[in-house]
Amino acid sequence: MKLSFSSEDEKFRAEIAQWLSDNLVGEFEQLKFRGGPGDEHMFPEERKKWEQKLAQGGWTCVGWPTEYGGRGCSIEQQVIFNEEYARAGAPGRMGHIGEGLTGPTLIAFGSEEQKQKYLPGIIAGNDLWCQGYSEPGAGSDLANVSTKAHFDQEKGKWIITGQKVWTSLAHESDYIFVLARTDPDSKAHKGLGFFLVKMDQPNIDVRGIKQITGTCEFNEVFFDEAQCDAQDIVGEPGNGWAIAMGLLGFERGVSTLGQQMQFQNELNQIITAAKANGSHQDPVIRQRIADAHIGLKIMRYNSMRMLSGGGNNGELRQEALIYKLFWASWHRDLGELAMDVLKAEAEILESAPYNLTRMQSMYLFVRSDTIYGGTNEIQRNIIAERGLGMPKEQRLIKNS
Repeated sequence: MKLSFSSEDEKFRAEIAQWLSDNLVGEFEQLKFRGGPGDEHMFPEERKKWEQKLAQGGWTCVGWPTEYGGRGCSIEQQVIFNEEYARAGAPGRMGHIGEGLTGPTLIAFGSEEQKQKYLPGIIAGNDLWCQGYSEPGAGSDLANVSTKAHFDQEKGKWIITGQKVWTSLAHESDYIFVLARTDPDSKAHKGLGFFLVKMDQPNIDVRGIKQITGTCEFNEVFFDEAQCDAQDIVGEPGNGWAIAMGLLGFERGVSTLGQQMQFQNELNQIITAAKANGSHQDPVIRQRIADAHIGLKIMRYNSMRMLSGGGNNGELRQEALIYKLFWASWHRDLGELAMDVLKAEAEILESAPYNLTRMQSMYLFVRSDTIYGGTNEIQRNIIAERGLGMPKEQRLIKNS
């Protein structure tokens, strides 16, 4: 694992730092430190414009190969980009799913036609994507998906019917990638397809799920014979599971650095609040702040370690298995720390319309971190079975 940076890397750092300083002004000034967990509903249109501003400066998809429109940045430079993005207080990325998941997946597994069709819109910051994986009966157990897809020879289209749930920012997205069953008689991870679907069609219904924060970042998405072109399946029918797992590798990849950027901003806000109200003088609070700082550093170094040996097909080292469990638990604890730092103010909303403060909203939102993307219990099973080679958990068999 390499932790130092070359002189060329430091020139790159100065370049991105200067660009952010020059451009996070005017209409974008209000976006500083906004759009993180529990705050994703804020300034959606302005943050879309920010994606396009990044694109104009050549700062989207910095890690993509140059032949596909990226900068071809090294891992070290991608780390630097995220560090400086955090330091400048730049907003949460609306294009994260497209840039961090869809694009790398198409580069690794997609056809040239698919790359030419979809990658330019992501690079330009024009096309936003969401993720169609989880279902009411297939959350952590993703292989249990029941959404179905069949090919209509007469129309020359794939027809998709089913439901996805907990789809982040589906109401703001232009496209969705969908894991669906192409073989109706198949079970588990066999017989699946990975589809690229346009959201703006009458056969797709997006319904917001109101959270305890009062906002609707998550959605249900209903497909009632939704359509996509024959060429919009990635890989072969029945091979969707391999594509889906490759994508999850990218989710545990460089995109984690952007997530840590948001965590650092939240920790900084908590420290500022502790200094302002005197909580920093409490030795227990001081120790918990120190522990949070240490945990975030561990998170960063483990990310560097797991990225140092990965390939370009989403495959990561075994260290990646612990990442979701670690950050979800850490972030949950950070929310509790925020409320303890605020003390009585954590229970108070100052005046009408009684909107939650950013720290209150963050605390409530992070309760979901240990559930979505695979619960902590599922993550422990994955570590035990895949990482340590332990016997699989016994499953109860229901009597028919």
